[in-house]
Amino acid sequence: MNHAGDLLPHALQPYWDLALASVQAEALQLALEEGLFETLQQPHSAATLANARGWRPVSVEHWLTLLWSMRLIDRHRDAAGEWRYISTHVAQRYLASSSPLYCGEAWRFRLASLRDSGAGLSEGLHEQGRSATLASGERWAAAARSHLAREQISVTAPAACEVVAQRMSPEAAWRLLDLGGGPGLVAVALAKAFPQMSGVVFELPEAADVAAQHIAQAGLASRLEARGGDVVRDGVGTGYDLIWCSSVLHFVPDLSACLAKLHAALKPGGELICVHAEIPDEPEAARRMLSYYLPLLWQGRRVTQAGELCEALSAQDFEVCEERPITLPMAPATALVARRRVK
Repeated sequence: MNHAGDLLPHALQPYWDLALASVQAEALQLALEEGLFETLQQPHSAATLANARGWRPVSVEHWLTLLWSMRLIDRHRDAAGEWRYISTHVAQRYLASSSPLYCGEAWRFRLASLRDSGAGLSEGLHEQGRSATLASGERWAAAARSHLAREQISVTAPAACEVVAQRMSPEAAWRLLDLGGGPGLVAVALAKAFPQMSGVVFELPEAADVAAQHIAQAGLASRLEARGGDVVRDGVGTGYDLIWCSSVLHFVPDLSACLAKLHAALKPGGELICVHAEIPDEPEAARRMLSYYLPLLWQGRRVTQAGELCEALSAQDFEVCEERPITLPMAPATALVARRRVK
């Protein structure tokens, strides 16, 4: 007799899973709308929760069970044998609204954005050669105040600190350029972790104003400044020991020219940490990344094939010292550490 666990998955299972994922997304969306993970910082039964909110108890039980299966809720039986539910550590850390690392609204923004992108694929198929304009400075500033800020605090900044800590001594007096730094919270985190660091957050003027506010709020205005400009047309400064460049190169029209500008901005021996997604050679590895970047590609933006960015850096006389995976919101990326050679 065969058991369910003995059965091999059907060849169509991955595509059935795509349809099933839409239900899971709706379950999480509903939990965020209702502040469920905040409420479940203390254990509740489905009946208690339903009575407090005016919900249908049996529906609540099924919904909580699905969230439990998604590892967003833990459960245990009480003395009466009734399930009691509590948010998992991950949910409390990132999805409870009182957490300083709350990313619930950022997740909902990404969900809505990806739904819109997916719905527009058919239109993109029939509009070949049309490159969408970049978001306006005002829209980019709004993003810097909202989901980008949350994601930098909870995901990008800790990853940046980890990478930089392996490259730089905490006592070194080094100068940073955070290129395309959005809300500036990566630079803020680095300045807090490395007390001798100083530097510049370079962004579009409207977003640079947001970064300046965050720098001032952190009490770091004596060491960090936010500078507004266009990376293609304007100078970014020189004499930097370290440049953090994350997801900027997807948008520049001339990759070689931009990398040459960054090479000139570094001191000899200075390092560029270049964090961008590339399209892997293996389909399973490529699937998750392309699900996020396909709309960008259809807008005419650049997402390089695996290894192309390393070649482009080498062509500009960078010495590529290290290549490592790094966690960014939504899709994995690669951090390339490239040094300006000392002549």
